[in-house]
Amino acid sequence: MALHTNVGLGDFILMEKITMEEFVKNLKLRHEARQIYTYIGDVCVSVNPYTTLDIYGMDMVNQYKGREIFERPPHIFAIADAAYKSMRRNGKDTCIVISGESGSGKTEASKVIMRYIAKVTNVAQQDDIERVKDVLLQSNDILEAFGNAQTNRNDNSSRFGKYMDINFDFKGDPIGGHINNYLLEKSRVVQQQDGERNFHAFYQLLQGAPEAELKKLHLSRNLSEFNYVNQTTKGKSDPSSRRQDYTRVVAALKRLGFPQEATDSVWKVLASVLHLGNLQFEAKENEGTEIVDKKALSKLGSLLEVPSLQDLEESLTSRVIAAHGDVVRKLHNVDDARRARDAFAKALYDRLFTWIVAQVNSAIDPSTSDAYVANSTVIGVLDIYGFEIFGKNSFEQFCINYCNEKLQQLFIELVLQQEQEEYQREGIQWEHIDYFNNFIICQLVDQSHKGVIAIMDEACLNVGKITDIMLLEEMDRKLKGHKHYSSRRTEPTNKMLSHSEDFQVKHYAGDVVYTITGFIEKNRDTLFQDFKRLLFNSKNSTMKLMWPEGAEHISKTTKRPLTAGTLFKNSMLALMKTIHSKEPHYVRCIKPNDAKSPVLFDKKLVEHQVAYLGLLENVRVRRAGFAYRQEYWRFLRRYKMISQFTWPNFHGGDAEEGTRVLLEDRKFLKDVTFGKTKIFVRSPSTLFELEKARSQLIPGIVIFLQKMCRGTLARKQYKRMVAARLIWGKYRKYKMRTYVNTLQKTFKNCKSMKDYGASLAFPDPPKALRETGRKFEAMFMRWRGYMIIKKVPPEDRDMLRRKLLAWELVGAGSGNGGRQNWGLNRRWYGDYLSQENMDPEYNTTVQDIRTKDGVNNIIFSSKMLKINKFKKTSDRLLLISEKKIYKLDDKKSKVMRGENLSDVVGLSCGTKDDQLVVIHMKDKNDLVACLTAPQGQDWVGELTAALATAKNKEPFKVKVTDEIHCYMGSKSQTIFIQQDPTSNMPMF
Repeated sequence: MALHTNVGLGDFILMEKITMEEFVKNLKLRHEARQIYTYIGDVCVSVNPYTTLDIYGMDMVNQYKGREIFERPPHIFAIADAAYKSMRRNGKDTCIVISGESGSGKTEASKVIMRYIAKVTNVAQQDDIERVKDVLLQSNDILEAFGNAQTNRNDNSSRFGKYMDINFDFKGDPIGGHINNYLLEKSRVVQQQDGERNFHAFYQLLQGAPEAELKKLHLSRNLSEFNYVNQTTKGKSDPSSRRQDYTRVVAALKRLGFPQEATDSVWKVLASVLHLGNLQFEAKENEGTEIVDKKALSKLGSLLEVPSLQDLEESLTSRVIAAHGDVVRKLHNVDDARRARDAFAKALYDRLFTWIVAQVNSAIDPSTSDAYVANSTVIGVLDIYGFEIFGKNSFEQFCINYCNEKLQQLFIELVLQQEQEEYQREGIQWEHIDYFNNFIICQLVDQSHKGVIAIMDEACLNVGKITDIMLLEEMDRKLKGHKHYSSRRTEPTNKMLSHSEDFQVKHYAGDVVYTITGFIEKNRDTLFQDFKRLLFNSKNSTMKLMWPEGAEHISKTTKRPLTAGTLFKNSMLALMKTIHSKEPHYVRCIKPNDAKSPVLFDKKLVEHQVAYLGLLENVRVRRAGFAYRQEYWRFLRRYKMISQFTWPNFHGGDAEEGTRVLLEDRKFLKDVTFGKTKIFVRSPSTLFELEKARSQLIPGIVIFLQKMCRGTLARKQYKRMVAARLIWGKYRKYKMRTYVNTLQKTFKNCKSMKDYGASLAFPDPPKALRETGRKFEAMFMRWRGYMIIKKVPPEDRDMLRRKLLAWELVGAGSGNGGRQNWGLNRRWYGDYLSQENMDPEYNTTVQDIRTKDGVNNIIFSSKMLKINKFKKTSDRLLLISEKKIYKLDDKKSKVMRGENLSDVVGLSCGTKDDQLVVIHMKDKNDLVACLTAPQGQDWVGELTAALATAKNKEPFKVKVTDEIHCYMGSKSQTIFIQQDPTSNMPMF
């Protein structure tokens, strides 16, 4: 039940009092709240909002997809989803019948249904399915342009009937479709009622096509120049919107696979119709007529691409009569010529529309799909003209209203009768509900030999001049006494009817007065064979296809075709048979006012529609003393949580027994009746109590289900993780074994190789063992290092470590390439002054340093050339212990400067063979000197390694560059190192 609403009742069967006043009051209340949909059970009542509502987005689609009709607030999506679910679940064809009077929103409802079906299908996003969906949706743009028009009641009124079958594959995805069109109102092409307009396509062409296109078609944008579109000054459209419409139609034609030549032919036919309307005739002096404007005739001939202008003019001003092999040409008078011109224009447009529908059907033909099978399921959507009562009602309105009578009869048979038959099947005691059965009206129109259509056909078959007045007299004679037919002759007191002109039919939707003028001509739908032969011989291949009858020889006597009335009756009978074979779903559309206003609600107008649509009877039959009925298993599934005896599952019997236990527990047995397969709830209050109890428990159930669901998902995830870990472990072990075997094979003999395997490429590890592979490679490198170092004497290993450190700091291991020579290929002694014959004062000074500063070893000593801030040089001695760095006088060997190694922050040296070093100090008084090394030896690397080793882990930054920045006497200085081949001594 539609209880999910705060405004009014979502379902009319919940009304306490079933009266017109209460029904309309609820409609008005919901219309004002912009809730335009209301249910009568599973029938949707839709009120045209005359404004755009944001209730058709993807979020709304997801709310209704796969849900039962009573689970969500009333919406047309629920009807579309019900039809789709029924088709998929039961494998049975379904259809959606949209009915209501003109302007009630039927066309928009059909488009909403089509868009919904497109959005809920093709979850896998297959390209061919998307193409079918796109073609089905875009076909609407084309059919609306050529089949819809603006009327006094509706800006986008369908002037033809459309029934579309959508074919689905076994997965429920659309694979194609087929469109049947019914009775295009082609008389609108040549004449429109006051305030109305011609078909949209004419205005889209004139106001939307590019200038070049119009010039090619000999047209202009001025509507007043064309007689077929200048008959009213009302309802002028915005040219900018027409340009958008034209662009959209052209794009749709291209998307549906119309060749450019065919598209050009479409616009040529439209232009030809417009030029036809401008042709004027005048009588010749002797007999016959002639066309006044030869230039207009020439334009028409070029567009239709006829063999010659003479053939075209003869077809318009005369006709060929063939009888018993003889051929006679009969000349038209002016009136006959005008009638022939208008008939030709109507036929041109009608053939064009029929050809367009055939092309659309070809584009969406399901038999071209690989998924197509002969008995594939379908959903039918019927969007057909609504009931019409105009100021002047003619043959078209008579056929349209007959169509609505047949639809109402179908509704009565499938809803009202079947509803009451359901009570009989279920064995329910019920009171018969009287409702008006319009079968008698349908018989008035289509009964064989006695109906209006049969009388018209008989008149059309008679030889001789039969007029509309004679037809009316015959109808009066045969239908006199029928309570739903009257004329001024049969009902003289009815002043609304004109003598020999009007007749009245009392339709289910109201009394309609029809003007008999034109009935015979429109029923005959005569088009002379001359026009068919003319266009069959056209040089335009597309136009030629539209007129296959033109191939018949001029002398052949053609068989009289079926009349328009009979063709329409037959198509309606076929349509009813088609709908009968499917499971129908209904959308009943209501127009709230005639002003197309989003705020007005005309109570009398709405009451009239509610009455003739039989909606109150629908409610009464649905209720029949019962507000709600449902199959036992569905009822139990929905309400089982409100009883401890049925929650979470009932195991004491079948669904009927479970339903009985539930209702007994809640003390509702007195207000329900048990059928054979369904439970029937009598009053809405009981249903409200059931829903209220359910709503109170749902939040707790949802939380419980969430807990169980999350627990289940977590356990599944844990099991997957454990399984994945086990699989990963096994896989990793397998890869490890394989990789280790590869390593063993690669490095099997590397111990006996001279380079211990350095020349061998280390195998790339699998992705799963990259980190392990790096560890294996590091182990191999350590082993190689051990094997090489093992050959080095123990006393030389400290020297080797310092050389490695020097390589990292000033050699090739440094970031910028390092020095060319840093003492790699010589033995390092460190304390070089101890190897020279130094004077006793030096030894005394060294002994004092050892005693005073607690120094054990002098790790580096050397003579040096020291540079001061004045760029003067002097000979000095450099000593480095584990704790300090000393500068000594070279003559007396006295300590001139002693600094803790912690005050040394870095060292800079050049890139060439020069022995210049700059020892950077914290106090910004750097020591700048050149080591006095023997020719060909380099002590800079050894000095750097000695300082870095002594400082251990303290910060020590080394720069190798020929542009050294330093501080001398707390002043910033820059030293540029340049080599001079002619000098062996450093110069500053």
